[in-house]
Amino acid sequence: MLKTDIELLIRSLGIGATYRGYRYLSYGLQLCLENEDYLLSVSKLLYPQIAEHYYTTSCSVERDIRTVIKVCWERGDQKLLQDIALRPLCNKPASGEFFDILTAHLKHKSISPSSI
Repeated sequence: MLKTDIELLIRSLGIGATYRGYRYLSYGLQLCLENEDYLLSVSKLLYPQIAEHYYTTSCSVERDIRTVIKVCWERGDQKLLQDIALRPLCNKPASGEFFDILTAHLKHKSISPSSI
C-alpha cells in the first residue's frame, strides 16, 4: 500500500497534516498493514513503535491520535467514515477501532481497487 493512498484516505476524512497525529496515524496504518498484530494491542505495541520512530513518548502519540479521531468525528467526513466502517457508528470510535476500520478499508482497496 502506497503512503500516498494512506494520506489521501486520512485527508478525505477531514484530518489535515497540521496535526501531529496525522503523521502518527499515517505511520501507524503502514505498520498495521504490514503486521495486523499491532491491532491486537494498540497501546502496548503500536504506540511505542510510533513513538520510537518519531522520537517522542507513547503518551504523546496516544493523545495526538485521539485528537485527530476527534477532529474526524466532529468536523470531518463522518459519512465517509461510516461508509468505510461498513456499519453505523453511533459514537466516536476508540483508537484501536479507528485503526481497524482504516486498515481493513485500505487492505480491501488494495485487493479490489475502487474509489475511496
